[in-house]
Amino acid sequence: MKFNVRMMQFMGKTIRIRSYSSYTKIRDISEQLVGSPIQIKGWIKAQRVMKNVIFVDVNDGSTSRNLQTIIKNEQMKPGYASSVCAKGVLSQTPKGQLELIADDFQVINKCDIDKFPFQPRTSYPPEVIREHLHLRSRVSGFSSVLRVRHHASASFHNYFNRTGYSQIHTPILSSNDCEGAGEIFTVKPDSLALCKEMAKEGVSLDESYFDRKVFLNVSGQLHLEAMCHGLGDVYTFGPVFRSENSRSPIHLAEFYMIEAEKCFVDSIDEVMRTIEDMMKAVTRDVLDKCEEDVVNASPNRCRGDYSWLDKPFPAVSYAEAIDVMDRHADKIQSKVKFDNGINKEQELFLVKHFGAPVFIVDWPRALKPFYMKQNQQNPNNVDALDFLAPSVGELVGGGVRENDYDRLSSSVSQEISWYLDLRKFGGVPTAGFGLGFERYLQFLLSIHNIKDVIPFPRWAHHCDM
Repeated sequence: MKFNVRMMQFMGKTIRIRSYSSYTKIRDISEQLVGSPIQIKGWIKAQRVMKNVIFVDVNDGSTSRNLQTIIKNEQMKPGYASSVCAKGVLSQTPKGQLELIADDFQVINKCDIDKFPFQPRTSYPPEVIREHLHLRSRVSGFSSVLRVRHHASASFHNYFNRTGYSQIHTPILSSNDCEGAGEIFTVKPDSLALCKEMAKEGVSLDESYFDRKVFLNVSGQLHLEAMCHGLGDVYTFGPVFRSENSRSPIHLAEFYMIEAEKCFVDSIDEVMRTIEDMMKAVTRDVLDKCEEDVVNASPNRCRGDYSWLDKPFPAVSYAEAIDVMDRHADKIQSKVKFDNGINKEQELFLVKHFGAPVFIVDWPRALKPFYMKQNQQNPNNVDALDFLAPSVGELVGGGVRENDYDRLSSSVSQEISWYLDLRKFGGVPTAGFGLGFERYLQFLLSIHNIKDVIPFPRWAHHCDM
């Protein structure tokens, strides 16, 4: 957004004032501006009518803090949730609270409070707020979630930029199912007439537009690997899609993934070091820049437990994890079985058992995708990892990619035969990982349901707006 910077003298000091579209954002208001004329625009969060004045708390979405504004026209009753514009001089109460003494107060648009779904001084459960996707940014806690989401997104980008990665815009339309699980959405024109017009002999109507089946992307990993073999370390940050019939608190049909691929890496230890460094660096940065919103966004309005920032993340093998759970089977409701993998309940148990986020490494080949590298010590295992975190369980998945042409050729389908070319034409070992951005926000904010950390959630039977 366009912004203007102006300098002014106040009490012998030069003050830099940043204003957007001729008004000042509440987040930029500080004690330095006391005595200065300013203009704000926003929505009324609370209103108190006194004998000769009206006190209104105004919020413009830039911060969780409201600015108390005093209106000396007692005849004006702007009303809760109305949009307003106020001009006046910034003042400070004897207790140090900043307030605006308005000499010009305009109601931009009154709110029909009788029909507005969120009433003043009322708390609503997340599932009720979720029924009004187009209005829930007006709820204080959810607007804090969105600001934290913004800062976290910027922090991940900054981390990768600072550590030498190039961003790749991987496609949303893809001709491959990277994960191989079949949880894909097929893409085709809605117009049957267009499909018939473009159809070729021997090609079905479902495939007529691209001459093949095309899907919404489930992962950008294979595309990153292709770019990695020329650019070095790369990453992508964008939407991916899974057609799971799930209503669980950690699954969505559309969500955002942060995926990275490192070049000339054949060690799972290096992947773990990168994930741990990234998790701690990004979280510290977010807490430093918007801890007030982090607190306001959390369900209990209190600071979470971030003691893990000062602890090394333990790493155990899959076999060791199964052994730990076998020895504590009485504390786990679901049955622990070596060939079944690890479910969410078991993931959360392991996190609690180790007292910190934990890496699970050396997975059985049958439980991981075809591209994971065969373990040198145990050919039945692959150099893959899951990173488990409190509240959400699996947060990151990754591993070293198989770069042996002969081993890989037996498991690569014709649709992605190009994947073998990466090993044939100057191929190098690579490794990488994918992090679910919404799950990270759940973990950071201790929010139970993933639908409450994304602006417009999509899941089975739900695609509103």
